[in-house]
Amino acid sequence: MIPFFDGHNDLLLKMSLGRVTAEEVRDGHANGHIDLPRARSGGLGGGFFALYVPTPGATAMDIEAMRQDSYDLPLPAPVDQAHALDRVRTGIGHFRRLAELDIITPCTTAAEVEAALPGPTLAAVLHMEGAEAIGPDLSELDELQAAGLRSIGPVWSRPTIHGHGVPFRYPATSDIGPGLTAAGKALVRECNRRRIMVDLSHLNMAGLRDVAEISDAPLVATHSNAHAITPSARCLTDEELRLIAATDGLVGINFGTCFLRPDGKFIADCPIEHLLRHLDHLLSILGEDGVAFGSDFDGAVLPDWMGDCGGLFRLREGLVRHGIDPPLLEKLAHRNWLRVMRATWSA
Repeated sequence: MIPFFDGHNDLLLKMSLGRVTAEEVRDGHANGHIDLPRARSGGLGGGFFALYVPTPGATAMDIEAMRQDSYDLPLPAPVDQAHALDRVRTGIGHFRRLAELDIITPCTTAAEVEAALPGPTLAAVLHMEGAEAIGPDLSELDELQAAGLRSIGPVWSRPTIHGHGVPFRYPATSDIGPGLTAAGKALVRECNRRRIMVDLSHLNMAGLRDVAEISDAPLVATHSNAHAITPSARCLTDEELRLIAATDGLVGINFGTCFLRPDGKFIADCPIEHLLRHLDHLLSILGEDGVAFGSDFDGAVLPDWMGDCGGLFRLREGLVRHGIDPPLLEKLAHRNWLRVMRATWSA
């Protein structure tokens, strides 16, 4: 079975919120999308494990609003850096606990990821979704990189000292607000120097353009889709996709149904044909080496035909029915991620 390496999951958030334990992830549970038994049955070989800090006191995302014909959810307030760093350290502790129980194999190089695929454990790369924990002097990067961090998104959707994200808005584009701040540009340059991947998902259009001008690494959006199919602010326009393609970059297709369904609704009724339309469009601009998957497991409403990571075998079957041959399937499943990791981390 060709294993899938996944560009984004929120398992560490679910653990930090006390909704699932590491032991449950090892043995199996019904409180989310990922555990080791389902990963093995579905063919999930690993992925980027996101460190994400919820806004203190904020309520859950308004899923009901995102089931309407149009919506515009307000952005949460910025998060205090000290609080964010504390929560990130908690997430790193959960990451280490997963490793202690032989659920994951932490990886910091492409060679380590490839060696762990497929294996009895999940090949795991530590990622940060929103850089609130990193101050303007960037000193926290020493601690975070030593902990294994290899990928950073300067923003989630709310603003940070580094830049501006996009709201959950439909229909809309990401052409919302200014670009990276001076601190954000310094963060991108330092990530380049340290060979840390910079993630464009959630970043607005002006910020994406700034990263494209600054960065010497392939541009990557770990869990984003095609605006031409789903005109959501979180989906990438053809202009943005061409900027990514020009750097031999990569986009990981998000399984969240509001980014797959053309009508932008966050409901589970989402035939695989919607995902395949995004796949075909992304392939037409990025080519066979520039598309992968970034599920958003444990952070989104998934299509009912998939359900959780155990349903990845249905994605594999659907891709084959769609005419994806074995070499391309292997690229989409994990080879393209390995290529971008090598180009970013080894340069």
